[in-house]
Amino acid sequence: MTNKEIAGYFNDLANIMDLHKENPFKIKSYRNAYIQLRKLDRPLIEMTEDEVSSLKGIGKAITSKVFEIIETKELQTYNKYKEKTPSGILEMLNIKGFGPSKIRVVWKDLEVENVGELLYACNENRLITLKGFGQKTQEELIEKIHFYYRSRDKFLYASVEEKAEDILKFIQGKFPENKVVIVGELRRKNIIINRIEFLMDEQNIDSLFGKEIILLEKKENKYICKNEEGYPLTLFTCSKEEWGSKLFKYTATRDFITSFLASTKEKDFTNLESEEAIFKKAQLPFILPELRNDSTFVGKDIQELITEKDISGVIHSHTTYSDGVNTIQEMADYAKKLGYQYIGITDHSKSAFYANGLKEEKLKEQWEEIDQLNQKYSDFKIYKGIESDILYDGSLDYDKSILKEFDFIIASIHSQLKMFKEKATERLIKAIENPYTTILGHPTGRLLLSRQGYPIDHKKIIDACAANGVAIELNANPVRLDLDPSWIPYAMEKNVKISINPDAHSTRGIHDIHYGVLAARTGGMTRKFLYHLS
Repeated sequence: MTNKEIAGYFNDLANIMDLHKENPFKIKSYRNAYIQLRKLDRPLIEMTEDEVSSLKGIGKAITSKVFEIIETKELQTYNKYKEKTPSGILEMLNIKGFGPSKIRVVWKDLEVENVGELLYACNENRLITLKGFGQKTQEELIEKIHFYYRSRDKFLYASVEEKAEDILKFIQGKFPENKVVIVGELRRKNIIINRIEFLMDEQNIDSLFGKEIILLEKKENKYICKNEEGYPLTLFTCSKEEWGSKLFKYTATRDFITSFLASTKEKDFTNLESEEAIFKKAQLPFILPELRNDSTFVGKDIQELITEKDISGVIHSHTTYSDGVNTIQEMADYAKKLGYQYIGITDHSKSAFYANGLKEEKLKEQWEEIDQLNQKYSDFKIYKGIESDILYDGSLDYDKSILKEFDFIIASIHSQLKMFKEKATERLIKAIENPYTTILGHPTGRLLLSRQGYPIDHKKIIDACAANGVAIELNANPVRLDLDPSWIPYAMEKNVKISINPDAHSTRGIHDIHYGVLAARTGGMTRKFLYHLS
């Protein structure tokens, strides 16, 4: 073992003890040991116990731990703390610039237990009121989390969309006479991205590589690279004559291509200049890139996929009444400015204490403000909604006398998320069967790249929505995108409406509708199945 590896154990020990607010003097001594051992020239594995204990700031207690590490590659003191610390909390320590003291605050005060939940808490502005935090700290933390995700080589679509466009423009600037397009997962609008991929009709591209794009490996017409920020890139090249064939190949998944080939008698699709020519030759309907993830849509004539222009209003939004950062009027004015016809205000219900949920008297105050604002608008409306917590027994927050006063209700689970499939399904179905439920919110509670969400029987949930006239939310927050788009075909089969909602906690959050629409398109959603408030 190297000195750096041994020293790392003491850094980890200091951090985990700091998380549990243990003896500050011991924590300081372990941090000092980390510094001293890390910079030591002589290998620790070649030293005696007396030699190690004589080092500045080390001593016998730390020396014994050094040799425990060397002999067992473990540290029992660390393991003791690890057993009582959620793995997601330990993962947070990998976020550069986010130390144990701040992690302890979000863990204990907000019950946030992993990186994904932390990012979502930031998006919902839950950190700005915590001691030692604030708006600026929260914004900086969001950037740090995105950097952490980049280092793991898996990305939310939203975190790489703009970066991919920037790289595309850079390549186009280097080769203005050539065609260059985004392919692969990004062209298919996948919600999780592993690599940013491009196709270019150019064979000699050596001049492209340098500081901005670093070549790692070349395999015939495939260039594996990374950019200066560490994003993994792949660049494919081809001749102009085979552009359509290669664009098709590098866009679709292997599953889609296999099913495509099995659906046609034609087998030779080489040297075609357009994708349209491929589908024409196969005598199959043209399938948009978003629908080429699997075999679901092969051979189907899909018309009029949903677009952002089809979204007439903002249905899920939070304000300063609960955990949003903008007032009702600010949210309404911004939605109107963007061209929407209405906004539904859906602050958290009273059981959501963590989000400053609205008690009955606060609700009435909000309703009065909405009534006053609606008098000022002639071509825009504010609807009185709520995001009502689904309680553990499946009932909705508030009594019936309150529930009946809302224009609409989004019913969502936010607490007691650790459930077996049967319990989660039963809990959701009871809420769906409540006559006051309008929309089922983010049905699995997942947070992409961090929390899988509680398991549910999707078919039973969708069937229940169909039977009770309840819409299902596709939560457009790029961390959620829940309902998963793979279930949209079944929802449409059962004639269940899908509500594409931004779950906006600020005016900026309204723009997340963009990601919800992209996700819906990958599920083949047509405008006919879009839910609107009326």
